[in-house]
Amino acid sequence: MSKPICWTFLGSVLAVAMTGCSGGGADLDDLDQADLSASLFESNIELAGPEAKTAATDAASNPNKTAFFGDLHVHTTNSFDAYQFGTLATPDDAYRFAKGEAIDHPAGMQLQQKRALDFYAVTDHAMFMGAAAEAADTKSAFSKYEVTEPLHDINAPDNMGTDLTDVAERLSAFSTFLPKLASAVANGDIPRSEVLEIGSKTWQGVIEAAERHNDPGRFTTFVGYEYTTSSDDRGNLHRNVIFKGSRVPVEPFSRLHSQNPEDLWDWMDTLRENGSESLAIPHNSNGSNGHMFAMTNWEGKPIEANYIEQRSRNEPLVEITQIKGTSETHPALSTRDEWADFEIMPYRVASNMLSEPNGSYVRQALRRGLTLDQKASKNPYDFGFIGSSDTHTAAAENDESAFNSKLGLLSATEVSRGSAPLAWFDATLTSLFSSRSIKKVDGEAYMTGAPPTFGASGLAGVWAEENTRDSIYAAFRRKETFATSGPRMRLRFFAGFDFADSMIDADDMVARAYRTGVPMGSSISKRSGQLGFLLISTADPDAAPLQRLQIIKGWIDASGKTQEQVIDVACAGGAKVDPKTRRCPDNGAKVDISDCSINRDTGASELRTVWRDPNFDPDQRAFYYARALENPTCRWSTWDAIRVGVAPRPDLQKTIQERAWSSPIQYLANVK
Repeated sequence: MSKPICWTFLGSVLAVAMTGCSGGGADLDDLDQADLSASLFESNIELAGPEAKTAATDAASNPNKTAFFGDLHVHTTNSFDAYQFGTLATPDDAYRFAKGEAIDHPAGMQLQQKRALDFYAVTDHAMFMGAAAEAADTKSAFSKYEVTEPLHDINAPDNMGTDLTDVAERLSAFSTFLPKLASAVANGDIPRSEVLEIGSKTWQGVIEAAERHNDPGRFTTFVGYEYTTSSDDRGNLHRNVIFKGSRVPVEPFSRLHSQNPEDLWDWMDTLRENGSESLAIPHNSNGSNGHMFAMTNWEGKPIEANYIEQRSRNEPLVEITQIKGTSETHPALSTRDEWADFEIMPYRVASNMLSEPNGSYVRQALRRGLTLDQKASKNPYDFGFIGSSDTHTAAAENDESAFNSKLGLLSATEVSRGSAPLAWFDATLTSLFSSRSIKKVDGEAYMTGAPPTFGASGLAGVWAEENTRDSIYAAFRRKETFATSGPRMRLRFFAGFDFADSMIDADDMVARAYRTGVPMGSSISKRSGQLGFLLISTADPDAAPLQRLQIIKGWIDASGKTQEQVIDVACAGGAKVDPKTRRCPDNGAKVDISDCSINRDTGASELRTVWRDPNFDPDQRAFYYARALENPTCRWSTWDAIRVGVAPRPDLQKTIQERAWSSPIQYLANVK
């Protein structure tokens, strides 16, 4: 390892809100290194032998790769906040949902997808994993502690109400329980070992569920969990840890072991040396208050080579979109990108405090990576993109017309989601909720805060030879991944110096692109000729048609400053890109807000093109990624308003443009 591990214990009070849970504060106790070494490192286990589940004999393998869709961010009843929201769905339920079955929402409705997914990972919070359910069970020894009393029988059948009074009571119970539990464990009033033992037992069930449902060639599961931590000012620094196979530790690394993500990477490196391969995926950088993509390390010191190498090794991907907002870019950071305001969730996670955009968004991180690469010849932000849901009901929710947010009982109605006005508004409500939770808009009162800014997003896409752990995980590692905001649009992106225009009509188009160029997630080095790109996007047949295909370019100019540009490269209906504005003309796509109907004849089922950068400079370091946009459709809040027969909330966008993003291709001008 590059440095000794400093193991510390969470001693801060956790903030609980309708947006989830995150902590912020000082760590208190240095834990004994030898004890942790034994409990965390020594006992790597192998559930099914050395990858005993190999690919099924009938698994189709495609050398040109197939697009597979999945979700790598799913919470079940094992997560303390999901349990707070009333979720009783188990990891088995989550996998059944992903395979196309219906499961129960805590409010009594059923959740089911139109189409099954190809892969799925349950990623419950490692911190206090299983502890909420154990506290609620009055038969358990853990429930006998005084701090657990607010949770006793909280999810009993007669406590599963969705009225705002029920929501307030549920929030009050958890806001009492979690801080007191954290304090009791930090002070030794509840043995740390008891909490970790509950977590280890629950984790074993997570592993076993993933093994049961993994079906090579047809449906892939990954063992995973969420490492939930934050900066001292409550900037979100959460990661999902995804294991390649069955060889996983008996206990997940959590904030109960260290608040510092660099210690997580040390743990992952140690596991890797012992045959347990994994990667970590940062998410909700939009809520990180500038910390996720900082130019300094945890201690505030300038990033150096060892940090860059370790972060790159352990975090090849970033989750660019999910329910709690999209983290591609921000209008304040990309002032010339007309689509930069897509599903912005402006708050720090689990807080009403605004999050600083600078340092919190992915495109800026790519630009910062160019700067670091120029200075140190290394880049910690050379990552690929995925989307996922962060659902807390075990069910991926990425359909705008059927979105229930992620908060279970706390967001089961249009009123509690903030998309329909409160039917009554008086001192009773203000006594139940903070005044910051209620907002008046055009004379109507709405629940506010983060939930109305949530989005019905997203999905992870990969290009892999077959639907197996080995093949899909290899795609993660080489970053041949893409993200969508929900629809299953497919997006391919290649770069090369020998791409001819005729490629787009060739039967062997994709094979030729692989043979003569590089796919998304790769790097390409300086060569003679002009750099060209092949882009192919196919619409989801169950969603809106495509409107345009774009390239986002970032580069370092002659003065050493980073720049960015958004360029339309293909337009629906065969329209031509305006050479001056670099934009497609208006294609006439419309949305009828009264019923959310659209005119489908204006868009494209597929867009493809070969594009060459007219400003390509072989000596200029740059990155490129593709973005595909659908025609506009109704946002979930508009669908809600139609269902209850009210006008859409005025301060929320009525329509959105669903989209997909490819992983970037890096042009390495300094490589000879």
